[in-house]
Amino acid sequence: MKFFIDTANLDQIREAQNLGVIDGVTTNPSLMAKEGITGRDNILKHYVDICKIVDGDVSAEVIATDFEGMVKEGEQLADLHPQIVVKVPMIKEGVKAIKYFSDRGIRTNCTLVFSAGQALLAAKAGATYVSPFIGRLDDISTDGLNLIAEIRLIYDNYGFETQILAASVRHTMHVLECAKIGADVMTGPLSSIEGLLNHPLTDIGLEKFLADYKKGN
Repeated sequence: MKFFIDTANLDQIREAQNLGVIDGVTTNPSLMAKEGITGRDNILKHYVDICKIVDGDVSAEVIATDFEGMVKEGEQLADLHPQIVVKVPMIKEGVKAIKYFSDRGIRTNCTLVFSAGQALLAAKAGATYVSPFIGRLDDISTDGLNLIAEIRLIYDNYGFETQILAASVRHTMHVLECAKIGADVMTGPLSSIEGLLNHPLTDIGLEKFLADYKKGN
C-alpha cells in the first residue's frame, strides 16, 4: 500500500519524506489557498517545489471544467515535472480528458469520486488513479469504506490497472481499514500516518527498558 500525504505545506511534506514511508503527494486548490499559494504562476512553482522534496507521484489539479481547458492545463502541468500526475474531476468532460491523456501517455488521477459507477468509468477511460473520497461520504452517513470494497471487487473482476487511491482519509483507522480492503494508495494528513506509530504498550515497554538500563549504569 502506498502512502501519500494530502497537503501543500512544504514543511509537512519534508517531515513525511524524512519518515521514510511516503510515496507521493496529493494537493488541491483549497490546500494551496490554505498555505497562501495563489495565482497560477505561484501554484505551478509550488508543484515543482513539492516534486523536489518527494520521490514519488505528485497530483496536480486542473481548474477548468471544459474538455479543451482541461487538456490545455493538464498538458502544461504534465510538462512541469516527470512526477506530476494530472488530477481531473469526475465529470463528463473530465472522463473525455482522462481518455485523451491516457492515449498520450499522460498519467491521471480522477478525483471527486463518490460511486462505484464513477470509478468504473474512470478505469475504462484509462485513469492511473481513482480517488474515492471516503471521509466526505462518512460525513453524510454513507459508508466510505464500503465504496473502496466495491471498487476493489469491480477492478479485480476485470483486471483494471487503475489504482484505488483512498482520499479524504481522516484518521488512522481509515488507513488500516483501507489496507485491509486492498486500496492501492491512501492519502491523508500527516497525523493519520504518524498515528500508526502510537501504542501505549510501546511507550510503557520503552520506559521500562530505559529505567532498567539506568539501574545498571
